[in-house]
Amino acid sequence: MTPVYSVVDLFAGCGGLTAGFLQANSAAGEFRPIAAVDSDVDSAATYAANLGDHVFCGSIEEWLDGSHFPDEADVVLGGPPCQGFSSLGKQEVTDRRNALWQQYVEAVDVLRPKFFVLENVREFLRSEQFVGLKEACRPHSKLQDYEIEQFVLDSSRYGAPQRRRRAIVIGRRRGHPPLGEPEHARCSTNVGDAFVGLSTEVTERELPHRYTEYQGQRVPGPFSGDELHVTRYFTQLSLNRYRSIPPGGNRFDIPYHLLAPCWRTHRTGSGDVMGRLSWDKPSVTIRTEFYKPEKGRYLHPTEHRPITHREAARLQGFPDDYLWFGSKYSIGRQIGNAVPLQLGRALGCHILSALLKSWDAGEGIAA
Repeated sequence: MTPVYSVVDLFAGCGGLTAGFLQANSAAGEFRPIAAVDSDVDSAATYAANLGDHVFCGSIEEWLDGSHFPDEADVVLGGPPCQGFSSLGKQEVTDRRNALWQQYVEAVDVLRPKFFVLENVREFLRSEQFVGLKEACRPHSKLQDYEIEQFVLDSSRYGAPQRRRRAIVIGRRRGHPPLGEPEHARCSTNVGDAFVGLSTEVTERELPHRYTEYQGQRVPGPFSGDELHVTRYFTQLSLNRYRSIPPGGNRFDIPYHLLAPCWRTHRTGSGDVMGRLSWDKPSVTIRTEFYKPEKGRYLHPTEHRPITHREAARLQGFPDDYLWFGSKYSIGRQIGNAVPLQLGRALGCHILSALLKSWDAGEGIAA
């Protein structure tokens, strides 16, 4: 009998982490998602269309207090919102979102999983919130039955065509041997690998006009991967800037007369701004505004445009048949906030291996 392990995904977003865990399923054992929660209706609709209608659309506080809460789970996943202490934000220590890790702890305390996985920005490991999580795992505290390991993992080391370094915290039952880092992939991938089969020419600028009723709200979608291959409207000045940037170049290659006033006096700093991706290298981290080259190295390797939503989704590991709900802005945010599926799969294989060892020792329960 194949062991089946239940999974709950907190702050699930569009489902990248769960989708990655499902890719770890094998004949030896498999994961089965039984619950998920996200407060954004577009993200919840995307999750439901691809991974199942077990997602609760609302705040985690409402979910914890409601009837949708499962009795138990083998694995709890989640990435509490990180904007309050992200290096890209204002790092507001009083940001309400910083405290959402406490709801994550509350869910773990009730569900009593065999393992939990918390994903966040690297800065989380230097935050007061992480100190609080460690305190929660001490004797006589809420999660006293758990021990944690923390890592900073680069998704490109796990087969993703993207350099994305994230904090990963793995919790295990006290007394269980440490898991260590997941095994690295045997081969690396790059932007060229991710874009295989995609047309470099893009003419569409808007998503189709299509709407669906979900959770009593009218949301745009669903949209297929093909329909996400859309570009933007550009001014002639922007096009002239893009055309002046050579392969692998950036804003420092733009002629003086095309530079924005702030760039003319600021000739140092990040080389990723207005940068081109390279075919033979992984991309930079895909963030929520990857369609704006002024935000980073998001120009297509050869075309005079930023990458499309479909290209960004591929760099995050999403298959072309993944369905999406929301506006262009909303879908961009969902893609940029997701965990690369290759990293999720590596974590899933890592946890599944530990669960199967417990199964062999007679601790597992088949479903």
